[in-house]
Amino acid sequence: MNALSATPRNGDLGFWMAGRTDNRPTCPQFTGQDTVDLAIIGGGYTGLWAAYFAKKLEPSLKVAVFEAEQVGYGASGRNGGWLSAMPPGNRATFARASAGGLEASRALQQEFVAGVDSVLDILQTEGINADQHKGGALVAAHTKAGQGRLVARRDADLKYGLTEDEIQMLDRDDFQSRINISTVHGGLYYKHCARFHPAKLVHGLTDTLQSMGVSIYEDSRVDSVGQDTLTLANGRVSAAKTFICTEGYSGPLLGTRTLIPINSSMIVTKPLPDEAWQHIGWKGLQCLSDSAHTFIYAQRTADGRITMGGRGVPYRYSSGTGGSGSTAQSTVNLLAEKLRTFFPDVPFEVDHAWSGVLGVTRDWNGGVHWDPAAGVGSSTGYAGHGVTAAYVGGRTLAELAFERETERTSLPWVGYRARKWEPEPIRWLGVHGMYRLFGLADQWEERRDSTKTSLLAKFGSRLAGLHE
Repeated sequence: MNALSATPRNGDLGFWMAGRTDNRPTCPQFTGQDTVDLAIIGGGYTGLWAAYFAKKLEPSLKVAVFEAEQVGYGASGRNGGWLSAMPPGNRATFARASAGGLEASRALQQEFVAGVDSVLDILQTEGINADQHKGGALVAAHTKAGQGRLVARRDADLKYGLTEDEIQMLDRDDFQSRINISTVHGGLYYKHCARFHPAKLVHGLTDTLQSMGVSIYEDSRVDSVGQDTLTLANGRVSAAKTFICTEGYSGPLLGTRTLIPINSSMIVTKPLPDEAWQHIGWKGLQCLSDSAHTFIYAQRTADGRITMGGRGVPYRYSSGTGGSGSTAQSTVNLLAEKLRTFFPDVPFEVDHAWSGVLGVTRDWNGGVHWDPAAGVGSSTGYAGHGVTAAYVGGRTLAELAFERETERTSLPWVGYRARKWEPEPIRWLGVHGMYRLFGLADQWEERRDSTKTSLLAKFGSRLAGLHE
């Protein structure tokens, strides 16, 4: 069956969460009053990792996590399932902003490399099965211009701390021996990346934290954070320290112009038969993306499906977050068509489509912040590289708040602040204009078999602050 003729399930927090209906942890709603040593707002990866490391640092702490919906409701339960070593932001900007310069930015990169294996080690230690597998990541170039960008990208990766062994250029034959994409010119292979099941990870962390004595509350939205006090619809909490870990949903607590929710959409196929996988390959279970300006990200799941994500409609006016994640049929068709061009000889059906939001600052650089006077901290702005960033950011927050000086607490994204986003409607026009430029640039390069990146894309990248 042609993928475009399928009518997939749409929304419902996405494929990962929909398959966990009977396996979710049980978390009560908060009511009344309480006093805690540490209150964490947000039941996604950042908040859960912050709680984990706070309890590891000081096991006697009374820690509570407050989630407005259900754990994993946001990006943590809907993402593409990549545990990658890419930091959230422009490494050149971090180098310029830090007194440590290039070496500080290299240290940030190396911390994210180490973070991939650290997460995998903890999952093994805690007995969390999230279908994790470290197969690396492949980046496909479909045009000569795209291949040229990957050469430059590898040069930048080497400059900022990756080694020759950790990132390799591939020619067409070498790439196709790993994943048989019909249109590929060549690509890159990154050693440090693992695929996983997002909802299994968030639920596994929740179970682990509950066994450690952390209180986790769902349907418990925090309306405001005052001096040592959290105000909820059904109660109040006194907290010695508070972490705000709400990523793309941070506007009400951190300010609507501090970071905005950028939308990303995904599809997943029904399980493919063995003969399809024999044609595709993908035996190494690598994560997959491409060098297009309107890039995709994908994985081969543990049950033999392909997931693929991309931007679709990138931003909702006035920072809308999209609720349970239904996505437009035009976006479903766009992603399905992209998958069809990758593997034109493989029939498939789209089984589920969904969307979610990621937090983006004005220059796309994330940051970890701790104010000891106020007793409030945050880690946000992951810009699509959130899984490892949530681990490093949550761990760093705990170390900062409980006065542990580590290699993480001096990294250049600690204390980094981007300038504010423009007000509406300039913000909406700017984001949509940027992605429109990227789409036109992809069309220009493909139609002309261009060897050089389109000037439209260069203008869009500079507008967004994406160049290194």
